[in-house]
Amino acid sequence: MTVNAADPRSASPSPLTSVPPLPEPRTGGRSPSTGGYRLEPAYYEPLRVPEEVLQHTGAPTGLPVGSPGKVGILQLGFDRNRGRTELVQHYQKSPLQIMRPLYFNLLRPDLPYTYLMSSGGGILQGDRQRTDMRFGPGTSAHVTTQAHTRVYRMDHGYATAVMNIEAGEGSYVEYLPDPVVPFADSRFYQQTSVVLDESATLVLGETVYAGRLARGERHAYDVYASDLEVRRPDGRLVALDRVRLCPKDDTGVGEAGGVNGLGVLAGHDVLAMLYVFTPLVPAAQLAETVNLAVSESGGDLIFGVSTLPGDAGVWMRLVGNDTVAVAAANTAAAAAVHELLTGKRAPVIRKT
Repeated sequence: MTVNAADPRSASPSPLTSVPPLPEPRTGGRSPSTGGYRLEPAYYEPLRVPEEVLQHTGAPTGLPVGSPGKVGILQLGFDRNRGRTELVQHYQKSPLQIMRPLYFNLLRPDLPYTYLMSSGGGILQGDRQRTDMRFGPGTSAHVTTQAHTRVYRMDHGYATAVMNIEAGEGSYVEYLPDPVVPFADSRFYQQTSVVLDESATLVLGETVYAGRLARGERHAYDVYASDLEVRRPDGRLVALDRVRLCPKDDTGVGEAGGVNGLGVLAGHDVLAMLYVFTPLVPAAQLAETVNLAVSESGGDLIFGVSTLPGDAGVWMRLVGNDTVAVAAANTAAAAAVHELLTGKRAPVIRKT
């Protein structure tokens, strides 16, 4: 089942997470040398977990939640410095990590490209990950992942990933990760919370596959759940989008009947979303730009583009069966938005 809402009037009044990005160290608990407050469950656990995921709670046969290697923490802070955007705050705890931000866009030498990485190769049962990214006033940055996020088979429990983004006054942020691939029998909840200044721009994407498609694995996972919540600094809700993909019925059997309906994926293997929040151009012009870019990208795709309430921006929902076509559509849409909002062509981002 998929449930989504871009209208703030349909949203819950409570935020997804009550912990602000890049918090100051607190006294008590574990010593800073071992992670301190970052290793407390109140920090890395989502404030709430959807019932579709929570029903799989159970004691794992391997390392329990919170064990060494089971909690990944990444904190990044960007500010304007020496005429460009620079990484000025950085904390990482394996398996989450980054390499040095790169400045390879010749048309925007002030804009760093940062790759989020994992030393673990994927997400396992009982894993808890939290990433906080703060973008100060006037910053510009692009953040992506090094590769697809693989969510492995789980016998007990579930895994979660929390992403907090704070975009300050006049900032321009692109967060476009590679697709998530939920393997058979996996249970995963992804929570993204954004605090967005009214003068800031955020381009954010999310893509999920039906499984390991090359192996013929389609919708064999137990549950994939995702929440996106965007708010202003004063707490006003801008947008809320919730995705719940539960292929199996209540008895745990069935042929993916829970996701193949017309109101969900309609038999498709790839689901992609793109959200653009900006005050730089009217939402109607932005929607036309995204619609044209996807239409001209080619491929057998079904998609829709809508404006957000209050002229805050646009969002796109897309389904397809060809991963290459979906990737091309996502790239075309993001590149068109980049050029419209910055006046510069988007570079080709290469990954190995």
